[in-house]
Amino acid sequence: MENTREKGQESEDLAANYLLQQGYSILNRNWYCGHNELDIVAQKNGLVAVVEVRSLYKSSFQEPYQSVNKTKQRAIITATNSYIRRFNINDDVRFDIISILYSKDGPVIEHIENAFYPMVR
Repeated sequence: MENTREKGQESEDLAANYLLQQGYSILNRNWYCGHNELDIVAQKNGLVAVVEVRSLYKSSFQEPYQSVNKTKQRAIITATNSYIRRFNINDDVRFDIISILYSKDGPVIEHIENAFYPMVR
């Protein structure tokens, strides 16, 4: 059986290929800001999509996207703010999740656009 890192890489590869098929260009993958990581940063039609990739096996009791809790969202938003400054991004930014559910029939990909929004304090 594959380890967690290998399964994560496979899932991110599937997600990146899906986005390319949907007309996105991939700007970065696995971009780090300290301990925070952006899985995929993609662009389409003047919009930057920061995409968190989550995957689970069919036997799980939740959908993969449900594991992106408020703490993880804050980490993604923090890293995105650094990314925007670092690369001088002026386009609108959206936070998406690509949820991959593995079963014996193969992976099922669900792209959730605008999955969450930055919190206002």
